[in-house]
Amino acid sequence: MDKIIVRKLNVRNIIGVDSWERSKRQPLNIDLTVHQDINSSGESDLLSHTISYGTVAKAVQAFSEKTSYRSVEALASGIARICVQECGAECVTVRVEKPRALLHAACAGVEITRSRRDIELMESLKASGARRQSLSAEDIAGEDQIFIQDLTLNTIIGVNPWEREERQRVILTLVIHLQFNPLLLIEDHVPKVHNYRTITRTVSQYVEQTDYKTVEALATSVAKLMIEQCHVPKVTIRVEKPSAIVFAAAAGVEITRDRAFFGLKEPSSGSQEVSPTSGGPTSRGTRGLDVHQDSRLSHTVLLAIGSNLGNRAQNIEGALCRLEGSPAIQIVDTSFLYETTPMYVADQPNFLNAAVKVRTSLEPEALLGFLKGIESEMGRDFDGQRFGPRPIDLDILCYDYLEMSNETLTIPHPRIKEREFVLRPLCDIAPDMEIPGLFRTASQLLALLGHSEQAADHHIHKVIPLGSGQIWNWSKRTYIMGILNVTPDSFSDGGEHFSIDAATEYALTMVNDGADIIDIGGMSTRPNADEITEEEELKRVIPVIEAIRKRNQTIPISVDTYRASVAKAAVEAGADLINDVTGASSDPAMLTTMANSKAPVCLMHMRGTPKTMTKLTNYENDDVIQEIRRVLGTTVSKAVAKGVRRWNIIVDPGIGFAKNADQNFDILRGLRDMVKPKSELAGFPTLVGPSRKGFLGHALKADDPKNRVWGTAAACSAAVAGGANVLRVHDVKEMKDVIVIADRCFRK
Repeated sequence: MDKIIVRKLNVRNIIGVDSWERSKRQPLNIDLTVHQDINSSGESDLLSHTISYGTVAKAVQAFSEKTSYRSVEALASGIARICVQECGAECVTVRVEKPRALLHAACAGVEITRSRRDIELMESLKASGARRQSLSAEDIAGEDQIFIQDLTLNTIIGVNPWEREERQRVILTLVIHLQFNPLLLIEDHVPKVHNYRTITRTVSQYVEQTDYKTVEALATSVAKLMIEQCHVPKVTIRVEKPSAIVFAAAAGVEITRDRAFFGLKEPSSGSQEVSPTSGGPTSRGTRGLDVHQDSRLSHTVLLAIGSNLGNRAQNIEGALCRLEGSPAIQIVDTSFLYETTPMYVADQPNFLNAAVKVRTSLEPEALLGFLKGIESEMGRDFDGQRFGPRPIDLDILCYDYLEMSNETLTIPHPRIKEREFVLRPLCDIAPDMEIPGLFRTASQLLALLGHSEQAADHHIHKVIPLGSGQIWNWSKRTYIMGILNVTPDSFSDGGEHFSIDAATEYALTMVNDGADIIDIGGMSTRPNADEITEEEELKRVIPVIEAIRKRNQTIPISVDTYRASVAKAAVEAGADLINDVTGASSDPAMLTTMANSKAPVCLMHMRGTPKTMTKLTNYENDDVIQEIRRVLGTTVSKAVAKGVRRWNIIVDPGIGFAKNADQNFDILRGLRDMVKPKSELAGFPTLVGPSRKGFLGHALKADDPKNRVWGTAAACSAAVAGGANVLRVHDVKEMKDVIVIADRCFRK
């Protein structure tokens, strides 16, 4: 087919926002390609036998400058319709460039091709209001493109020694290939699933932290990033090095990759959730884990939940239980829990805040009504002071990638970008999700808020609620877990506290010495320990918990067990935390028991059993930290999927369990890497138990565990320096002094 071309038609249009995110008139460059047979005009030299490029240009220019759109996609679609309906084109390709779209790129924009049939089909669908009817393969066979042209970044790239030391410019061109589907275009715009601003920020942040030797590797990694994290279906990446060749403008590579290339399945409509880049649908489950979803629950919603009256943690849990009790709602994920100072009205108690991801069959207005019903049932006074105290507060933050506003509901939440107490928990479960209409992801909005003046006046801390009514602030100090072994054969203190009276008195002594929680274990897990029966473990543990509870109603109690039945009985007897050294891998019922208990849990890394673990110390690349992150990351995802709240999870690297002496020291050195940002365990509080263990005896040549107190002190100090949140120790009084000084040295 022949082509009639208009290149770089310059117009001014109010379209979206400029590079500084201001809604102002901006220059646009429009390329038009009318696909037209020009044989008749070529032979006759008559204008009547063709389409005048002047007529097309004037019509497009007039249309572009009198209209206003939120996206270049909408403008391009409108221009295509004008070319077909007013200028008589049978098919047209429209390319719209925004030269001032991005600070560090030449331009961004879209390129679409529309035929008369496409336009007529969209008009028909729009008139009928059809959104869900099926279309033939021919109807959705076209391809649109979103492009970012000449994105200039600085990074380490190259093999020469000087290239490994000094950053140099690279120029990237990114082209996203999208399948044309008229069902998504009946409102004259493509869905806002792939926002070039968010993609540019994501790619820029990534590239400027890389240090590849070849442009091929850089291009491939960027393609994978965009497909995995930005959820584009297909992408073309061009990477150029302007300094590569002295007598050439640039050298580089261009590649095209799709999901299949990286072995990724296509998203299925039955398992969609909010896309990390867009708020659009993807097929990923909780933190990368595939989770079974009810296909009827077709909408993904992010909620904010908070409380500052009464037992705040119980209020939040009560609201979540009511959500779970509805067949129209399924909780997919929960954030960490934060204690925050109040905004707007300062004279009121601190809040507990969290974010929750749910799937629902309810439409927005119906969901809002359901949430208000929960608030009313739990005692919220809707006639009280605005932004004032309330036992429970439930807000819709995002609903799929919908934007709407009426008298009763605005989505996304209109104050989301100014609220750290919303953004911080939201970043726990959807950090890379673009908030519709705000052109930034949740994590980018949080970073911007950190530079504002109001951030300095607002305090927020990650916390965990204990069943005894306590709230532990993880940023405040390191907490001490006192060890109470009611066993005859533990490696350090077996038999010393075997009777109920002896165990109870020792527990109360540890409380007086400074223990924040007592960890009661009825079965030794030392190397080569024998397993006892369930009945014997229950006989040892439950009476001691009950006896301590009679003497002290407030001290938190932890049960050290890997049996679900023992954990359940212990919680019913008064225990506040379940500490499973096998990471819930020994008993298939343990995760369900943990979820049903609503209690905090500690999940530890371990291999094998006490009988076999000393032979299981070989790790891939001898990287024990990577193995801990991988295994515990999977365990955490399974726990959250089962209903364990993220804020109730503590992770333990398992010092001494299937690790040799050197690997235990590697753990102490690598604690921060275990929970570093973007790792599988990012943000989780850690429990570390080095007390009197064999690796200290090996280093000190101290065979008697009781002669390892000073070594334990050094290990505890190292753990505090590495960010440990809880230390499990035998010698509470001595370690209390160590931890107080270590906190002053290593905690801000």
